[in-house]
Amino acid sequence: MKPITDKIILGIDPGTSEMGYGLIHVKGKQLSLINFGIIHLSKIKSHPDKLKRILERVDQLIVEYKPDEMAIEAPFFGKNVQSMLKLGRAQGVAIAAALNRNIPFEEYSPKKIKQSVTGSGNASKEQVAAMLQRLLNIKELPKYLDATDGLAAAVCHYFQGGVGLHNKSTSGSWKGFIGDNPKRIK
Repeated sequence: MKPITDKIILGIDPGTSEMGYGLIHVKGKQLSLINFGIIHLSKIKSHPDKLKRILERVDQLIVEYKPDEMAIEAPFFGKNVQSMLKLGRAQGVAIAAALNRNIPFEEYSPKKIKQSVTGSGNASKEQVAAMLQRLLNIKELPKYLDATDGLAAAVCHYFQGGVGLHNKSTSGSWKGFIGDNPKRIK
């Protein structure tokens, strides 16, 4: 007989204007909402100060809610290199906060998160939020959908059994790259 699962998962949607977070409690096969929200960063002028704020707030969330695991959305490839670099730093600081408290983490692509929650990797933020609202009995959706995106990362982590980009056996290999990018092979 399998032991009953009882854990808290922190989900993070990295950002440099708003960073979304969500916490769920998993007991057996039951999911329940603990909390979700955003970390406001748009009024902070310098990027290093934003990174410091991310570190402090993610650490506060970890201390307050004592998550067993963290799931974070992986940066997607965009055209603006500077934006990607800043987003990657924000993600790295959130990961560092988890590692500093010995919280294991896993990364999931935006497409994988949407697919896990809605069944479609091309779902909109609104569709993801609506599905989470039904799944977790959320009374009122937040003003900023970054909060539900953070929550979606946590739910995805649960649905994927904790297997994300780091746990794939082909991650970082040519075989994995070819499998993930078949159209790029000539």
